[in-house]
Amino acid sequence: MQPQDVFTRRVRRLPLTLPFRVFCRESEEYHWTEQSRLVDVSHFGAGFTLTRPVDVGRLIQLMIPLPHQLRCFDHTEAMYTVWSLVRHSSPISKVSADGSTLFRIGVGFIGKEAPLSYQQDPAARFEPLPFQPGQNSMWKLSKRPLIKQRRETRLIIPLEVMVETLDEKGKPARQEYTVTETISSLGACVPTSLDVDVGRIIKVNSVRDPVSVFAAVRSREVANGVARLGLEFIGGRWPLDKD
Repeated sequence: MQPQDVFTRRVRRLPLTLPFRVFCRESEEYHWTEQSRLVDVSHFGAGFTLTRPVDVGRLIQLMIPLPHQLRCFDHTEAMYTVWSLVRHSSPISKVSADGSTLFRIGVGFIGKEAPLSYQQDPAARFEPLPFQPGQNSMWKLSKRPLIKQRRETRLIIPLEVMVETLDEKGKPARQEYTVTETISSLGACVPTSLDVDVGRIIKVNSVRDPVSVFAAVRSREVANGVARLGLEFIGGRWPLDKD
């Protein structure tokens, strides 16, 4: 699970349940869209729910029929299309109409265009730069540095799991049974024959216990014809005390 960023909102958000569409490119080859409704919004950010998780630091694009008073640009356009930085992502107890888990997402608006570093690497994650008191502008970004040292030591524990890729609607697409090579409550390494790029979100399910956790693919290495995925769990930890 990713640590949730602790931050103070610059202005109070207004409750406004407008419909909107989100676009997310998880990798160079894979993207998805989803329609939902806002929970609240301000000039600088919004909160809403989705049927799938999005990892903190990801850039996504929102298309909203936002009142012009809440816009920073495109005041006369029918739709307000704004790139946004995911600042919070967590599962909530409420479920969608089909019974799946909903995720509460919070974003900060960054502007009309995505940065060049995102265009070069859609799987990149970003973090906000500190803003000055009284500053009246959208969030400014820096690319999140790659942290090589893990926050928690992984253990050599072979657990039988089923990994699932998701289709563009967030539903299971392809499945494969495999065994973890290393695992901690925060992530794992698994061999797989699935063609999954860095940046993709997949689901990892325990074969033995009722445990399912979403994970972001942080690395993919191929050795002797076998691909190994380095995974970071998001939206929850893996309960090792069950194993």
